[in-house]
Amino acid sequence: MTASRPRRSPLTALRPASFGAEPTGERLARMRSSPQFVDGQFRNPAPTRQLLRGAALPMARTQLSREGRLRRAPVGRIPVYRPTAADWGRPPASGLRITWMGHSSVLAEIDGHRVLFDPVWGERCSPFSWAGPKRLHPVPVELAELDPVDAVVISHDHYDHLDMPTVRGLIRSGAAFVAPLGIGADLEFWGVPPERITELDWHESTRVGGLTLTATPAQHFCGRGLRGPQHTLWASWVVAGAEHRIFHSGDTGYFPGFAEIAAHGPFDLTMIQVGAYSDFWPDIHMTPAQGVQSHLDLQGGEPAGALLPIHWGTFNLAPHPWAEPAEWMMSAAHEAGVASVAPRPGEPFEPADKPAVDPWWRAVAVPPVHGWPAWPPVAATRESAGAADAFVGDDLVGER
Repeated sequence: MTASRPRRSPLTALRPASFGAEPTGERLARMRSSPQFVDGQFRNPAPTRQLLRGAALPMARTQLSREGRLRRAPVGRIPVYRPTAADWGRPPASGLRITWMGHSSVLAEIDGHRVLFDPVWGERCSPFSWAGPKRLHPVPVELAELDPVDAVVISHDHYDHLDMPTVRGLIRSGAAFVAPLGIGADLEFWGVPPERITELDWHESTRVGGLTLTATPAQHFCGRGLRGPQHTLWASWVVAGAEHRIFHSGDTGYFPGFAEIAAHGPFDLTMIQVGAYSDFWPDIHMTPAQGVQSHLDLQGGEPAGALLPIHWGTFNLAPHPWAEPAEWMMSAAHEAGVASVAPRPGEPFEPADKPAVDPWWRAVAVPPVHGWPAWPPVAATRESAGAADAFVGDDLVGER
C-alpha cells in the first residue's frame, strides 16, 4: 500500500515534513473498514474525553504555578546508564532482557530477537526543533551506535511516540516497522520502504522472525499536524516469542479492555504508561495506581510477572511532580504484591532476575514537604489520603 499524500493544512507550503501524510487509496479503504472507524474517525469503544469541560482555565493556573513548575522538573542531572558491549554483547541468560531508553522507548531482547518500542531520540517531542517539550536527559546510546533491531513497533502518532528523525535514522537497520492502521502513510512518506511496513487493526497479528506481534486495544486518541479527525489508530502491543511474552501499553486510560488482553498472557513483563496523567484528562492516561491495576488485570488478577513504569521522567508533559510517577507506582505495586522494576534510563535488566529497586530519582527531585518516606515505600493511593500525604508530600499525590 503506497498511496498517501502530505497531511493537509491551510499552510501547505510551510507544512513541516514531520506532520506526516494523509492515508489514501487502499490504505484509507482498509481504515474505513475497521470496526473502530465510525463516522469518519477512529473511536474508542466508550466515549472518551481528551480534556474535561471547563478545565482549560484551572489547567492554565496549575501550569503557571511557580511551585508546581519547580516540582515538574529534576533539580539535578538524571543518572543515565551508558550500555556497554558487556551489557549487550552476550545473549540474555533468561532469554528476555529489557532496556528502558526513557519515556516510552524500550528495547526488548526476546527469544533471540530485538524489538524497539516507540523510539524517540529527538531533543523535543514536537514537529519543530526549536519549540515543544525538551528532553530532560540525554539518550543512553546514540542511534547510530545501536545494534540493528528486527522490529520497530509504534503505538500511535503523537510526537512523543513517533519521531520523524528517529524513524529516518532506523531505516538503515533493515527493521520491519509495525504500527496501527494509518500510520504507515507517515512512515512511507519519511522513506520507510512500503514492503517493510505492516499496519494492524486491534486483534490482528503479524510475524517477525520467531515473534508474533499483536495490536491490542487502548483508550487514547491520535493527532499530528493541525488537529483534525482521528485519522490514525492507536494501540497497545503484545509480543510473544517461543518462551516469553511481553506487553507494551502505549498511551491509554484505564479501561475494561485490559482484562480481555489477559487472554494473550500471562506476561513475563508489562510496560505500563504511568506519567503525564492529570485530573484534567482522566480518560486518556492512567495514574500509577491505575497502572498497577492494569497489570493485575493483564495477569488475570494475579500479581505475576514484572511491571516496568514507562512514559515518565524524560519529558515534562503534565502538572504532576517529576518524581511522582515512580514513587507512586512503586508504592502501589508494593501494596499489591507486584514485582516492579525502575531502572535508570539505559540500564539493561532481565525480569527473571527480579532486580532490586533503587529510588535513584530521589537524588535529583525536589524533596516532598515532609521528606522522603522509608524504603520500600508504604502504600499511597487516591483512596488513602493520609498515606498519600506521608508518601510524597501534601501536594504531590492524591486529587489535584
